[in-house]
Parts: sequence; C-alpha cells; structure tokens
Amino acid sequence: MVTGARGMLGQDLVRHLQDRGEGVTAVDREHLDITDETAVRAAVPGHDVVVNCAAWTAVDDAESDEAAAFAVNAVGPQLLARAARAGGARMVHISTDYVFDGRGSTPYPEGAAAAPSSAYGRTKAAGEWAVRAETPDHLVVRTAWLYGAGGACFPRTIARAAAERGSLQVIDDQRGQPTWTRDLAALVVGLVDHDAPSGTYHGTASGETTWFAFARAVVAAAGMSPDLVSPTTSDVYVRPAPRPAYSVLGHEALERIGLEPIADWRHRWAAAAADVLHGLTGAHPAS
Repeated sequence: MVTGARGMLGQDLVRHLQDRGEGVTAVDREHLDITDETAVRAAVPGHDVVVNCAAWTAVDDAESDEAAAFAVNAVGPQLLARAARAGGARMVHISTDYVFDGRGSTPYPEGAAAAPSSAYGRTKAAGEWAVRAETPDHLVVRTAWLYGAGGACFPRTIARAAAERGSLQVIDDQRGQPTWTRDLAALVVGLVDHDAPSGTYHGTASGETTWFAFARAVVAAAGMSPDLVSPTTSDVYVRPAPRPAYSVLGHEALERIGLEPIADWRHRWAAAAADVLHGLTGAHPAS
C-alpha cells in the first residue's frame, strides 16, 4: 500500500511497482484519512509493505497551524505503523532533511541528533519517532530537494519563470542534493527487495549544490542561457519558516548494507530533465 499516491513521489513509486508487476493499493487523502485510526486499521490488512508518502508539506503554513501539520506528519504515521505491525507488514516512512537544523558543514549521518528549527521539521521528527516506537519492522527514509514530473517542483517553476521573465535571482547560500522522485522510488523498492535491516536511511542524490547552481542547470536544460540566472541570498526572501542552510545528507547506512546511493545529482538531472520539463511553455529541453 502506498499512501500519498498522487504526490510526485507517490506517483513514481506506484508506477515503478506496477511496472514490476506488483500488486499496489494506491491511496490518497480522498481514499484514506491517515489520521483516522478506524479507517487505517481497516485499510492496512492484506498488505505486506506500507509506504507512507503522505505528508503535510506546506512548510510555511505549518508555522501558523502546527497542530494540523502534526496530525498528518506524526499522528498519521503512528497509526499506519501501528496497523502495519498488527498486520505483519513492513512500514516504510518517508521523512526529510528538515529534522536537522541545517547549521552543519559536512553531510549529516543517519544517526545525527534531530534538531528541527521549524514547525514542519518538528512534526516530521515526531513522525519518525512515532514510527520507530510503534513497529520494530520499519524503514525511515529521509530525502530532500525532491523534483519530478508529477507535480509542482523547483525545476518546473524555474524554467517557467525564466521563460516568462527573461531573468531571475535564485538563492546561493543554501546547499543540498536535488533528488529525482523516480530515483527515490527505485531506492525505496531496492531497500525492501534487499530486506534492509530496520533503521534510518538517506535517500538523496550524491554530491551537493546550491539552489542557484541548480537553477542554472535547469535553465540550460530548458534550452535557455544559464546567464539568465543570477545569485542572491536568503535574506532577500524571508519566509515564515526558516530553511536549512545546509541540507546535505550522508549515505553511510546504504553503503553498509551494500546498496549504492543515488548517483551524483548532475548526472541524474541530465537523465531527468526532458521528462520533468516536458510540456512547459518556453522550455525546449533536449531529449
């Protein structure tokens, strides 16, 4: 069972599983309220794996409505994990770099202490804790800077803005790992196939970059000059929720069990660009 199946990651995960001939129950909030214990208890039995891609991802809105974000990001995973354990299913929970404070300068290991600096980060950290507490048979997979063809994402926004405005400024003082949802979907399935030991894993592309450098790569892939993009700082774009300045995650846990981390973000963006940017007015990605 895949929750959050209409999101970017959920779509790619369901498609990946279906392409393998797996039986998949794809549910979104219209089909299942993961904060409703009775509904969750009824939905989970009969599945051998539950992958929770559902989340409250409106980072800024969480600052003013943390209780609502907590219900989706912490209570929901708790109920899913509880039902998974009762039904003998493995629980896979997707989490985020926002559980860290972003003040680091070297990749965060899986065992680093959580220190969220936003409401969203607090609720996601609580969701991790709840999953670990409810079932020993769990995989917590943290990711960051996701993009894909199945929804609004940074590359699509940047390519559209560059085509419409002719120039734009992008933040150059936040570092992370742009990660294709198709790659993360394959990694999640690989962890289950590998019968990975219960624990926490990081599902991000290798390497690191800034939003500015990623934007230049996006604009170039869209058939425009990367010089349309100029750098700026976070101070120019003050948001209700603080953004981590350093969101680079280490992959030691994957390497310990013999699984290759996702390849360097540059190579994966080159492979993803045509699919992700397809159909955008003004963008002409190379096929």
